[in-house]
Amino acid sequence: MAKHRALLFPYVFSILILTMSLLCKAIDDEDRKPYIVYLGSLPNDEAFSPLSHQIGILERVVESTSASNFLIRSYKRSFNGFAAKLTDQEIETLANMKEVVSVFPSTNFQLHTTRSWDFIGLNDETKRNSTTESDVVIGVIDTGIWPESQSFNDEGFSPAPKKWKGVCEGGKNFTCNNKIIGARRYNSSSARDEVGHGSHTASTAAGNAIKGASFYGLAQGTARGGVPSARIAAYKVCEFKKCPGEAIMAAFDDAIADGVDIITISLGGTSVTPFDKDPIAIGSFHAMKKGILTAHSAGNRGPEEGTVVSVEPWVLTVAASGTDRRIIDKVVLGNGRTLIGNSVNSFTSNGTSYPLVYGKDATSHCSNLDAQSCLAGCIDSDLVKGKILVCDASDGDIVALQAGALGSIVISPSEDAAFIVPLPATGLSIKDYEGLKSYLNSTKHAKANILKSEAIKDPAAPIVVSFSSRGPNLMLPEIIKPDISAPGVDILAAFSPVAAITDSPDDGRHVKYGLLSGTSMACPHAAAAAAYIRTFHPEWSPAAIKSSLMTTAWPMNHTDDVSPAEFAHGSGHINPVTALDPGLVYETSEDDHIKLLCSFLDDARVKLISGENSSCPKGSEKGSPKDFNYPSLAAVVKPVTSFTINFNRTVKNVGLANSTYKAKILPDSKVDIKVVPQVLSFKSLNEEKTFTVTVVAKGLPDGSHASASLVWYDGTHRVRSPILVRSKAASW
Repeated sequence: MAKHRALLFPYVFSILILTMSLLCKAIDDEDRKPYIVYLGSLPNDEAFSPLSHQIGILERVVESTSASNFLIRSYKRSFNGFAAKLTDQEIETLANMKEVVSVFPSTNFQLHTTRSWDFIGLNDETKRNSTTESDVVIGVIDTGIWPESQSFNDEGFSPAPKKWKGVCEGGKNFTCNNKIIGARRYNSSSARDEVGHGSHTASTAAGNAIKGASFYGLAQGTARGGVPSARIAAYKVCEFKKCPGEAIMAAFDDAIADGVDIITISLGGTSVTPFDKDPIAIGSFHAMKKGILTAHSAGNRGPEEGTVVSVEPWVLTVAASGTDRRIIDKVVLGNGRTLIGNSVNSFTSNGTSYPLVYGKDATSHCSNLDAQSCLAGCIDSDLVKGKILVCDASDGDIVALQAGALGSIVISPSEDAAFIVPLPATGLSIKDYEGLKSYLNSTKHAKANILKSEAIKDPAAPIVVSFSSRGPNLMLPEIIKPDISAPGVDILAAFSPVAAITDSPDDGRHVKYGLLSGTSMACPHAAAAAAYIRTFHPEWSPAAIKSSLMTTAWPMNHTDDVSPAEFAHGSGHINPVTALDPGLVYETSEDDHIKLLCSFLDDARVKLISGENSSCPKGSEKGSPKDFNYPSLAAVVKPVTSFTINFNRTVKNVGLANSTYKAKILPDSKVDIKVVPQVLSFKSLNEEKTFTVTVVAKGLPDGSHASASLVWYDGTHRVRSPILVRSKAASW
């Protein structure tokens, strides 16, 4: 017996040692907490490797041969430092090192919303009129809606408002509720959203607050609409991204009659169409006549001038801008250099680098030009297996996945917005992409590691994104378009769980909440802001609501000194809370719109559009579009020739009954601007006062512009209107 015990003792002892080792490791892991070690600025030395330096410091304090296992993150692009899991003893040792600036805990900050609504001030603590908000109905003309999404759950909602005249004709397998109170479909068997776009825009405008929403861990927070208590009516006009004009017209026709309060429509043509031949212009004009404001996306064909397609003065045209959260993707090259790209990359590389192969080196049958762009059918699977494919074309990631590559690096389709990729991939600026190719040509063993995307702070926000369509208004140059800017970059909102999240047919992922960018995403932000104002001012006209949003907008940063800033963002960035109390509004009646139509349509057509028997003014009494009572002021002049322009405007007092406003001009040195009278005194609410703005100059060179602002100020309210004069030899 003793002999058997002696034989067993070594095994028992080994097990005991192993158990103690594992126990110690578990205790060690429990004792370790995430800390940030700040090392200051990066040395001005190209040969310096921040990562090697940081691991070297960590190895000096961690009693382990695998110190890098405790490294959480390396800071090595703009400053030097790292985050790691550390014990109390290691923290004390690091803090006493001469090369360490500071050591501090990596605490969890409070989870915010998915940023866009908090960024523009419409957060959970904002004053709301919940009862009235619940009576507001937003009509969403789009690709339908996914009714089972938690964003559209009707728990706690009362039945539809008594004013509602709509129906639920969602078709096959579709059920409305007290949140989605109406649904119609056109050219489809069901109003169910199979694309994701409609669900996204609807929830951005009026979705419930859903905590913990994210896109594979990215942009985590609370996904909610601007008016979460409002109701939704869905009008599906698009089938597989095809949106016929006839369906759009039918949707407007139904929505107006159903009794919606606000319409949001995030679709449009590829070019400007005469108002009387544009389904959206026609539908929104009749919505305006019934007191319904339409928010319309500006388009995604920027940054070229004259690309904005929503130009009718009775709609709120919305440009897209970024928020202070930006999603980026890092690529670490084999030489230690880190490049910052733009993509929503949800894939984790686990720290592994893979060989790089350029498109032209991954083909056996295509020309160099076609192959380096990674055209479909050009890439040989055998040549990209286990590698990252480098492509000159922005859609190379789709081809890379089809060919079986592990990842791809392409030229970014946008340097200021990130788009979802179907495999580990990123898009680089042209400068960084050329740097990548230089590295690729410098060695036969080029490697890279594409990291999972992360969110960073963007202190320059808001800036209009490059893809957002720009003015001028090619139909009415005297009406500045777009009107306003709103968040439209990397917006997290409800999505269709059956929809594809990328354009790749090989991407089988599906999500309940998706990240999208576009003026389509900006538009429902503006629609919700308009609905928010309506909850406090149900008596205000569409023009008054629109004016309040435009005259209280934030002035924005602008990086282009050649093109007028107003062509990018109109009056500025939307500021819905301040818009509740604008002080003054620029009101326009149906008659004002008819007079405007008379300036470019014949009498017979205006009568048909308006339904009125009154005739258009004749001759000089016909008026000019520049005198339309719009919250912004614009005119076109002949080059070089001296000019004097008068803008006539009327404002209504909606602030304090007894108030006095003084005019202030934020000038442009190229022109002289005067306002008569310079003081407006009001004795009652809804009182109106008229003034004239005169702009004088000796001439502007062809293609140049003068940009200024008029601000009416009473000590509390700042009512700001942009003034834009541009010279042009020929009409736009």
